[in-house]
Amino acid sequence: MPTPDRTSLSEIVDAGRVLLEAGGPAGVTMSAVAASVGVRAPSLYKRVRDRDALILLLAEATADELTGRLVASRASLADYARTFRAFAHERPEGFRLMFAVEGAAEAAGRAAAPIVVAARDLVGEDQALASARLFTAWVTGFVTMELAGSFRMGGDVDDAFEFALATIEAGLAAQASRPGQVLPAHGS
Repeated sequence: MPTPDRTSLSEIVDAGRVLLEAGGPAGVTMSAVAASVGVRAPSLYKRVRDRDALILLLAEATADELTGRLVASRASLADYARTFRAFAHERPEGFRLMFAVEGAAEAAGRAAAPIVVAARDLVGEDQALASARLFTAWVTGFVTMELAGSFRMGGDVDDAFEFALATIEAGLAAQASRPGQVLPAHGS
């Protein structure tokens, strides 16, 4: 008679995400996750191939949670930016991991999909992807620098975030108000 399953993949991922936020990627070991879910480390290998596979699962779960939050927000670029930033502050290690793990690009792409739609609504179909990339690069860079403590010149970081957000939205809206005028392609 086979032994009963003592843990599920979702329990393993949830435990790994807690360990990730508590101790960064180095804190996510198979033995720590096993202890967290109440099994011995070899039992995890029934569900997860190895630590690298577990780390990828954590990055994907984080991206999927972010996607859910973005979809649940009010569907404007400003709301997406604020949701993205709040999520990164809540789950900073998971946020970093989403962009650091090879193989997590598809999950991160799902998080980008609502942003592309909001950009299309603002600037039109022709410039939607380029606008979404600009917006995503800015918000990711801003939040990454913020989490790293890189803004040390004084001033209110919240005000700086809102100023940049308003400036980017205004710039995109201004571009969209010039029908027929498309931004030049690379190399033009």
